[in-house]
Amino acid sequence: MSADLTRLVDVVESFPKQSIALLGDFVADEFVFGEISRVSREAPVLILGHRQTQILPGGAANAANNLADLGARVLPVTVVGDDAAGRALLDYFRQKRVETSGILSVPGWTTPTKTRFLAGWTHTTSQQVLRVDRQPTPPLPARAVRALEKKARARARRAAAVLVSDYGCGVVSPSLVRGLKGRLITLDSRFALLDYRASRITAATPNEPELEALHHTRIATDTAKLFDLGNRTLKQMKLQALVVTRGKDGMVVFERGRQPVSIPVYGSDQAVDVTGAGDTVIAVFTLALAAGATFLEAAHLANYAGGIVVMKRGTATVTRDELLGAIRGEATSPPGNPLR
Repeated sequence: MSADLTRLVDVVESFPKQSIALLGDFVADEFVFGEISRVSREAPVLILGHRQTQILPGGAANAANNLADLGARVLPVTVVGDDAAGRALLDYFRQKRVETSGILSVPGWTTPTKTRFLAGWTHTTSQQVLRVDRQPTPPLPARAVRALEKKARARARRAAAVLVSDYGCGVVSPSLVRGLKGRLITLDSRFALLDYRASRITAATPNEPELEALHHTRIATDTAKLFDLGNRTLKQMKLQALVVTRGKDGMVVFERGRQPVSIPVYGSDQAVDVTGAGDTVIAVFTLALAAGATFLEAAHLANYAGGIVVMKRGTATVTRDELLGAIRGEATSPPGNPLR
């Protein structure tokens, strides 16, 4: 089913008028770049000459970063540690003029950090050779939980929608979300989707492997099974809509009382890097709903955004101009064009 492209342009152009509260696990994506010098004599491993270290927003922080680059007013509510990674994330968003008063720095808490070591030579593309993850040890101190609840309620009242990004790091919980009554709430939960069934979630955006894990089965090419699992999840969670992303196969939109709608992938089906693509998808989807889009219109815009961001290396974002360019490019493409 195609979308009204003029209508999509109007939705995107209204993004700067929207305020989105974001509740979730901020993750620091750390990239350590090195030049291969030789093989170590101590063990059969490469020795890298350090060239550069870069920390970028990951997890819910990547969703916040996408919202900011799309022009929205972002109201993040989260916890970081009083550590180098936490300070780097705070500095990053302050420089982007994102409100950071809802980001709590908690002594003793570890900012979730994914450190990727990338090796290469001067004129070659660096390749990841190792990843080291650092995770906090939940639960959060009771005092931090109370502060988080207070800030979440205050920011939800100021926002057109609430985006919940649960990476399983201990910041977000179903009980915390249940306190945000009467709001448009979208959910991206990597490990605990069904735990939110009583949290009044409006819509969720799992990927296909997450849907398979939820129901302990495999979908592969079985479209009938995909439709069945999607509709079952929609009912189990009492959602108004469910968007299942499928990588090179695009996405499927489930709505109450309607047949599932498949949206083919936008652009190339040969992704360069899928890191953080789910964060981009839910950011655009939520922002579009806040701007008055239908669930299907919001999914079409999220599909454009996903197709754009997977062609970029590393943790990346999509801008409003890129989205508008994709929509207008499709509007002028000839009939039969694979992007239509």
